[in-house]
Amino acid sequence: MKNSKWNSHDIPSQQGKTIVITGATSGLGKEATKVLASKGATLVMAVRNTQKAEAVAKQIRSDFPSAKIDIRALDLGSLASVRSFARIILSEYDQIDVLINNAGVMMCPYSKTEDGFEIQMGVNHLGHFALTGLLMPLLMRTQGARIVATSSMAHKSGDIDFDDINWETRKYKTTKAYSDSKLANLYFMYELVRKFKGDKNAPTVTTSHPGWTKTELDRHSGLASFLGNIIAQTVEMGTLPTLRAATDLEAKSGDYFGPAGMMEMRGHPVLVPSTELARNAKNARTLWDMSEQLTGVKY
Repeated sequence: MKNSKWNSHDIPSQQGKTIVITGATSGLGKEATKVLASKGATLVMAVRNTQKAEAVAKQIRSDFPSAKIDIRALDLGSLASVRSFARIILSEYDQIDVLINNAGVMMCPYSKTEDGFEIQMGVNHLGHFALTGLLMPLLMRTQGARIVATSSMAHKSGDIDFDDINWETRKYKTTKAYSDSKLANLYFMYELVRKFKGDKNAPTVTTSHPGWTKTELDRHSGLASFLGNIIAQTVEMGTLPTLRAATDLEAKSGDYFGPAGMMEMRGHPVLVPSTELARNAKNARTLWDMSEQLTGVKY
């Protein structure tokens, strides 16, 4: 895997493939939807705001008239919504070639999901954990399927308190809660890789992070938003790690893609390391068991 200048031109044809992507109405998800639709895939936009998604789809179709886009309602902060979405996909589609778990919230004020989870862990990890588990029968039936998790450089500051995962006994620190949720994305990926070991029918599982990319995610942080205008790379560049994780034919389960530049903030996507803590198998198993218990979704 030597291509250090990997870009969207390196994406092979996605003709005949069905790709489900969460959070597809803005930022990385919107850009990934556009690029993958241009490569011939059928895109399922899994979104909270279907009206906004219609506008995005219209825009993509104006650039790529043959784009195949389906829009489905999904609120990752509601397990009922996740289950409803999964039921629809399982009944209407006979394959999922790629599931891109892209949606996320970042450094927002303290709140809880519909099911009582701290908002960032609830949306960024638990919602996607439930979604992936519910779609797993179809992913397992699709030859060569792939699951892509989205982490962040922020995972390096994460250290999950398993005794208070919903921040009910500690003073809330939104930056720390975000970092914990991004660490959870890596725990999820590594544990899924371990569970799939030796199963020839299992999907490939990869992860990506966008470096410092200017998106709507930083709207809750004035400093991050200000610095982002100066330092951050474009959405087009920031989406490339996701696209490589989703389409690179040489990618293997457990691969983690991020920008090649200084401190992984900018640049073309390459394989990058995660922290030693992110590779802690005991913690990953603890989070997995807790996630099954909290969501009621067993793999």
